[in-house]
Amino acid sequence: MVYTQKSPALFIIGVIMLAIWYTADSGMLAGYLEHLAHGKKYKYGAELTTIPLYFGLVAAVVGLWQWFGTHTKGNLDYYSSTIAGGMFILLIAMLVRWFIAPEIAGISISMGKVGDTGKYIHKLLGLNYIVIGIVTGLIIVNVFKIPGWAENGVRLSRLGLKTGVILLGTLYSAAELKNLGGLSIVMIGFFVLGSVGMVLWIGARRNIPNSMGGVLSAGMGVCGVSATVAAAPVVQAKSVEIAYTIGTILLWGVGCMFVFPVVGQVLDMSYVQFGAWAGTGILNSAQVAGAALAFQPDGIETLKVAEIFNITRVLVLPIIVLWLAVWYVQREGEGTQKVNVAEVVFQKFPVFVLGFILLFALSSTGVFAPAQHYKGKYFDNTKVKPEKMLTAEKKSTLQAEIDKIQRADRKAAVQRLIENGKIMSIEDDTTVRGLINAKVLSKKSNKILKGAHKAVRHTAKKIKAFRDWITWLFAFGLVGLGMQITIKSMKQAGGQPAVIGGIVGLTKAVLSLIVVMMLIETKI
Repeated sequence: MVYTQKSPALFIIGVIMLAIWYTADSGMLAGYLEHLAHGKKYKYGAELTTIPLYFGLVAAVVGLWQWFGTHTKGNLDYYSSTIAGGMFILLIAMLVRWFIAPEIAGISISMGKVGDTGKYIHKLLGLNYIVIGIVTGLIIVNVFKIPGWAENGVRLSRLGLKTGVILLGTLYSAAELKNLGGLSIVMIGFFVLGSVGMVLWIGARRNIPNSMGGVLSAGMGVCGVSATVAAAPVVQAKSVEIAYTIGTILLWGVGCMFVFPVVGQVLDMSYVQFGAWAGTGILNSAQVAGAALAFQPDGIETLKVAEIFNITRVLVLPIIVLWLAVWYVQREGEGTQKVNVAEVVFQKFPVFVLGFILLFALSSTGVFAPAQHYKGKYFDNTKVKPEKMLTAEKKSTLQAEIDKIQRADRKAAVQRLIENGKIMSIEDDTTVRGLINAKVLSKKSNKILKGAHKAVRHTAKKIKAFRDWITWLFAFGLVGLGMQITIKSMKQAGGQPAVIGGIVGLTKAVLSLIVVMMLIETKI
């Protein structure tokens, strides 16, 4: 079978991308971009004059070859057939990120802030380029249909998400991972084991087959589809039971992906709070990423926290598979078909997690940035620009409030900051960040401290490049994810699995939210 279709579609996509580049680079879009900026500087200007040029040239050239060339069966044919769908997703991501989302934000701003929330409606509802991109994908697949020439490329989009998670490994420092990792082990251990046990307990009382209960418990408790696939052979799940489980995960997870960010904005959660909640309460890796980026579309701090919790959850998978194997034999008796649990775990364990761990190990050696970096940034107070030094007015503001600080280490760090006009050591920087998060001082003083912190933190060039790529990989992957969520697949949840999944999913989401709000107060 020849997969590459003779179609002008890819060439047309390339021409559209080149048109976007030309109109932006020549200044023809200047007036419209000023309108989209809403009185500020348009933040995607550099992207507009580079990304559509490079990808547009590739799409146009390959598109001509696909349209007029001769194609034969083989690996080249299969892989080249994915380019059109990939570029289709990328074009949608470009249009949504650069034009549609800013336009919606402008309409929202013109309507004013919502009640006493102090926030615009697009902020409260998470109507940013991530959410709008996913919704666009949902509309395309459910209202129209994925064109035949784009189908292979749409399936490829999951690779973008997994590659993005792998690259996230470069942004963690050992100290940061130690803080987040300890927290994630406690929360994930409790909620994963609790969710699996709860599904098995409810399933036994509702008299569903053991195979159905086993595979549903893995999917709802651990990491969605990956866990479902890994547990299926161990509990000898039928194909229809796997379909029911995946349908339940999609039904619940898609709802969470849109609801979680709204709740997070209403509760004014910090990046760490929301990331911990999303990484614990949402089922699938892609859905976790979607919610995290919907909550914070212009940064990756939330995503980083959420993925640490998500990866911790995946690392529990071998334990859950072993538990289910023992449980299933006990329930079904000795006549159960023997399964090599170790082989199943080895074959089904998500490879992207290993990639993340590898890049984190390399990051810890200082390959991408100094080994002691924090969130991809390293400390150096010798590079502070004169305009970033504290002015006399800012020093006076801090001095007037210094008696509010009770802890001696914090007071000493602020005193040194006042005397020198900049933060003097990495230890002082850590102390100042703790003071900011504690909200001891006024908003004005906290703003001064944040500025002093940023002045001594510098992003390594490699890390900056990785950040840019990660943003686009997730944008690409999540638009493609939307194109793979069909109403038909969500209807596959079935009666009993959907009820059990709903009970367990809601319980986990609510309890994990309570735990996060009670125990996590600061940004790590």
